[in-house]
Amino acid sequence: MNIDAQTDLGIARAVEPSSFSSSSLRRWLVRLSRFALAALFLFTAGAKLAIVKAFAANVSELLAASGFNPSRWAWPTTVAVITAEVITALLLLFSRTVRIGALIAAFLLIGFAGYALYYVYALHGEPLECGCFGGILASQLGIKTALRNLVLLIPALVIIFGHQRQRLP
Repeated sequence: MNIDAQTDLGIARAVEPSSFSSSSLRRWLVRLSRFALAALFLFTAGAKLAIVKAFAANVSELLAASGFNPSRWAWPTTVAVITAEVITALLLLFSRTVRIGALIAAFLLIGFAGYALYYVYALHGEPLECGCFGGILASQLGIKTALRNLVLLIPALVIIFGHQRQRLP
């Protein structure tokens, strides 16, 4: 056999389905989901910080529509949302806290989706730019926002049910 044939043979063996175990595929999928969600939450927190006054104004409108005192709760809610996103991202980055980070991510995504639906359909709120991605991506509260957040729940569930803690020898 020549070198090319041996190389081709080696590559063929490397990509055979039997060479990939389901556990390595699961680990790869969990790792991809983990870092993608962490990047997403860091990105959204940074984008909100870039337009923090406009985001606080949006939060204020949402709070007023929900019956809360916007002058009292706008800034604490704004800070809480951004802080929760940063903490969630950090928890997803460290292997010891991956599952708790995914649980918090799932909670946030469900909460954001639920509030978007509540605002539009229960409160009959006017279309409002949520500022979810800062000024980078336009996004109004409603069914699209809720569906996007529910789709993003899939990687969180992959992490929650797929992550296995490494055992010490």
